[in-house]
Amino acid sequence: MATTASLPVLVAGGGIGGIATALALVRRGFDVQVLEQASQLGEIGAGIQLGPNAFAALDALGIGEIARARAVYTDEMVMHDALDETLVGRIPTGEAFQQRFGNPYAVIHRADVHGALLQGAQATGRVQVATGTQVQRVEQVGDTVTVVDAAGKRHEGIALIAADGVKSAVRRQYVGDAARVSGHVVYRAVVDREDFPADLRWNAASIWVGPNCHLVHYPLRGGEQYNVVVTFHSREPEEWSVREGSRAEVLSYFDGICARARQLIELPKDWKRWATADREPIAHWVHGHAALLGDAAHPTLQYLAQGACMAMEDAVTLGEALRVHDNRFDPAFALYQKSRVARTARVVLSAREMGRIFHAKGVERLVRNDLWTGRTPERFYDAMQWLYGWTAGNCLAR
Repeated sequence: MATTASLPVLVAGGGIGGIATALALVRRGFDVQVLEQASQLGEIGAGIQLGPNAFAALDALGIGEIARARAVYTDEMVMHDALDETLVGRIPTGEAFQQRFGNPYAVIHRADVHGALLQGAQATGRVQVATGTQVQRVEQVGDTVTVVDAAGKRHEGIALIAADGVKSAVRRQYVGDAARVSGHVVYRAVVDREDFPADLRWNAASIWVGPNCHLVHYPLRGGEQYNVVVTFHSREPEEWSVREGSRAEVLSYFDGICARARQLIELPKDWKRWATADREPIAHWVHGHAALLGDAAHPTLQYLAQGACMAMEDAVTLGEALRVHDNRFDPAFALYQKSRVARTARVVLSAREMGRIFHAKGVERLVRNDLWTGRTPERFYDAMQWLYGWTAGNCLAR
């Protein structure tokens, strides 16, 4: 048996949260073994949005400049009513926004964020990745933790960080809670610039909000592509899943929206379909020498565009907690949990409420539109301070 001093830290999951965690751990001097169930590392999906808090996390992980080079910096976030094209709200994300929060707002392909993190991790020479390795169960004896994979192979470490996603095997073993299926279905696609409507080629994170549905679009990869996302409340019972989509299904949910927004659902040749879910926030992420992180700890709906951002914040916070406690995992895990539970729960609950606001109908739709009419950028910024004001310097609970 290996001595404890020679063992790595195990990270379950090689997505954005897992690789960010590996990078944070290496920066604290640990060797890391990443266990990834897929046959190769990579990210499915399309575009994601990066708030100033995400850039603060990327900087703290030492790969901020790599990520910045791959991002598209938006001029604004803009919301239109999908029924009548009314401008509901506009939030400039230029110089005043950056001065307020210390970092920009940007959009980026999910794979480019993952690639930047992976580049940073691989450059250290201290992160080993085992692909095709599906976590089955966790065993803890003394000062070590062992992950048993689906093939029966045993992986031993001094600690386990479970970043194994929304259907985490580690969470299932230690928490065993049920998912909360939202009934909301998300279709995502990427469209080349030449196929994208000229009258919608805005340098903005744009949303069209309609009754029980919404549409999002923004540029990717220097404006050569556009991310298109449509969301609707399903008529059918849903299970948490990802599969190929049906153009006919999408078209069936968007009767009544204005022609300008409707262009978006005519565009994609291929759709990926996500039936979404989250979980109720929990207070305990730490179980002996194992701790949950990212979607394994706090899966959230997409309405605040903060899933990947929160996972990277988790990774940085864990690294800072280890720094404060001289790389001792027991007190560091306790501080990490204390620092993250309330903040991430607020994101989960706020995302649910934002989904309701986006999908308002009837009189509630009119109230929503009135809420933001005439609101100054400064008032929007004040409302976002709790979310976008996060940094590595203020991440630990006081």
